Amino acid sequence: MNKLTSLEVCAGAGGQALGLEQAGFDHVALVEIEPLACATLRLNRPEWEVFNQDLKTFDATPYKGKVDLLAGGVPCPPFSVAGKQLGELDERDLFPEAIRIAAECEPKAIMLENVRGLLDPKFKLYRRHILSELRKLGFFCEWRLLQASDFGVSQLRPRAILVGLKEPYYPYFQWPAIGLIKPKTIGALLYEEMKANDWGMVDEWSKEADGIAPTLVGGSKKHGGADLGPTRAKKAWATLGVDGKGLADTAPVQDFRGMPRLTLKMTALVQGFPKEWQFAGKKTPAYRQVGNAFPPPVAKALGEAIHQAINYTENGQNTRIQRKAESLFIE
Repeated sequence: MNKLTSLEVCAGAGGQALGLEQAGFDHVALVEIEPLACATLRLNRPEWEVFNQDLKTFDATPYKGKVDLLAGGVPCPPFSVAGKQLGELDERDLFPEAIRIAAECEPKAIMLENVRGLLDPKFKLYRRHILSELRKLGFFCEWRLLQASDFGVSQLRPRAILVGLKEPYYPYFQWPAIGLIKPKTIGALLYEEMKANDWGMVDEWSKEADGIAPTLVGGSKKHGGADLGPTRAKKAWATLGVDGKGLADTAPVQDFRGMPRLTLKMTALVQGFPKEWQFAGKKTPAYRQVGNAFPPPVAKALGEAIHQAINYTENGQNTRIQRKAESLFIE
């Protein structure tokens, strides 16, 4: 397939950007407000053009006609059930900025992800408003709820995904098939890391950790530390033989007894990052980047679907798919 370009907003630690890179997109720019997340992006991809700034101050007009896909994970607190769910009344809501940037750079497609709470009935009118504004820009859009585990990621992680394409490309877009890659159990996924210090109980632990993980929670600067989430999540981790009350600096030593804690690298593997991906900063802020990331395998699958739709349209490589050019809602 031909290489396409993308502009990444609210890029975080690069989970979505990495997945889109794997799907065949070259990033013309990435915008992220957190300095440490920007350091992570530059650490892993020094060739990427990373802008450390507030999205509200970013001008995308220089990229007009140069961007095939606008993608990003706008802040989730306005829609998270863990917060007050103020939605569009929350000053952290950046959907309006994403729409503004789409108008400025005029991409062929747009992809935005958020927490599943955005699909709650209380936000139905706001979802309609977002789609209406994007329709004015020529996008035909759909919301869909996707589970990371359906794309081979070893955790649940449901996410609300918005995909929109301009009229020439939309009829060729098909949501990626789910369930083609079975996720590894936590025991299988983390076996090599858990035995790094010759832990004597690693085989027994691996057999007991025979399920996938609950959703990792990164928390915010005000709330949440280097642990694996709220009480319910910690209980779910305990059934997998993992102490979710904090992170460990290293894998269990040879004579360790009890439930091990995950290291930062282990949590990144649970999130779907490759082993070589590094995170800038100390343990807690680094884990916050991991916990708030979009799993690369999910972004890759979505990116491939968008990539194919654009390529098929421009290269005439596919029989036209009959689809209704209308916005769909999942309540």
